Amino acid sequence: MKNKKSIFVAILIALSIMLTCLSGCIISTGNGPSIESIEKTSSVGLVDTYTITYTDGSTYNFEITNGKDGIDGEDGIDGIDITVNELYDEYLKTHPNTSYEAFLKDVLEINVSSNTISINKALQSSAKVYTEFTENYRVSPMHTTKETALYLGSAVVYKVDTNYTYFITNYHVIYDANSVDQSKFAKRIVCYLYGSEGGPTSMGSKDENGCTQYDYGSYGIECEYVGGSVTADIAIVKALTSSVKAVNENVQPITFASGYHVGDTAIAIGNPEGEGISVTQGVVSIDNEYINLSVDGTTRSYRSIRIDTSIYSGSSGGGLFDVDGKLIGITNAGDGEDQNVNYAIPLEIVKSAVENIMYYGGNAKKITLGIEVLSSNSKYVFDAEKGYGKIVETVTISKVNEGSISSTMGLNVNDVIVSFVVNDVEYNINRNFNIGDILLTIRAGNVISFKVKRGGEVVQTTAYTVLDTDLSVVA
Repeated sequence: MKNKKSIFVAILIALSIMLTCLSGCIISTGNGPSIESIEKTSSVGLVDTYTITYTDGSTYNFEITNGKDGIDGEDGIDGIDITVNELYDEYLKTHPNTSYEAFLKDVLEINVSSNTISINKALQSSAKVYTEFTENYRVSPMHTTKETALYLGSAVVYKVDTNYTYFITNYHVIYDANSVDQSKFAKRIVCYLYGSEGGPTSMGSKDENGCTQYDYGSYGIECEYVGGSVTADIAIVKALTSSVKAVNENVQPITFASGYHVGDTAIAIGNPEGEGISVTQGVVSIDNEYINLSVDGTTRSYRSIRIDTSIYSGSSGGGLFDVDGKLIGITNAGDGEDQNVNYAIPLEIVKSAVENIMYYGGNAKKITLGIEVLSSNSKYVFDAEKGYGKIVETVTISKVNEGSISSTMGLNVNDVIVSFVVNDVEYNINRNFNIGDILLTIRAGNVISFKVKRGGEVVQTTAYTVLDTDLSVVA
């Protein structure tokens, strides 16, 4: 879904709240616990500490720096600005699993539809991407020439550090199998944040290879490739945080969701057809499906979420968000003839691949267990208490390679895998792909084992400590 370009916008609102209450003032009469009082309890230099007390008796403290971001306390508590997002983050520390919508409605009495809230939160983390490659163009049957090829895609902000801001996009956005450059990676990567968008214009000049040079204007943020995985179709690029903040100091990193289910709201934010960052909405149609893609010239099978959310060329690398504005995937493919059939890289793969790439400085690494498994008894199980269901299956070992890590742990053919244990944390194995998702999270020094059903009882294998030499680069 990367779009090659020849030469319902949602308005971003900054929700802020002026909390001028003194002790004893009650905010909200909703169903959830409300703010009973807000008091400044200490002050050290420019940093003031406030204590918020709720009607259920719980409290929490948070710090506000006077003059932060160039605002010298023109509004708010004792002249200090406090944003809704800051309050929500602190509220979750004492009231976990509260949705953003419920927080606004029950605690602060701000009534905005959940979709509007989630979309506007997510826009702070959304970007579009232009990539430049050098390709050969045939100008006549006997003559070719080199020229700059412009491609476009989308991205989300993953992390904002003091020095660098990191963006997640698709591998196929920054890689071009037709590039004449040896690395095949983009020779130039430029991002635009939502609300500060632009595009390339020809400078009327050529580079040393005779290729057209482009100007991206004052909003264009120069990025560089950090690393990626073609088998995950995930790439990370970075820009100087100073350059990002010069365009918009309010940029925010995405928050990963804890999970997703069939029927969940699926909001895609991307750059369809290069016409600017825009929003479409649908639902998760299938929570796990394998599709064939050719990202680097080699066709591979990719585990995907199927969505009926509309995406188009140029949407690749954009965020797929839930109703709370949390990331559940990265959009990367679609059916060009049916806009009810589109795809995204699942949350589990995005999160584990990105963390792996960042940890190893560019190349994803994982261990090879040395087993093969078979799935059987697949069925859908509905949980009436939770209000959703999931497909479960029996995962049975069909082969154990001699001398492998699995052999060392004592796994046997016909063992039914119950759980994968990593550093004493037990991960239930209900689908065969669960194992592969976990492998990207394992690091040298981790202690791993399995719990399996064998001979009518559950047994735990011998523990194995992962070595550096067990880890190998994955494409």
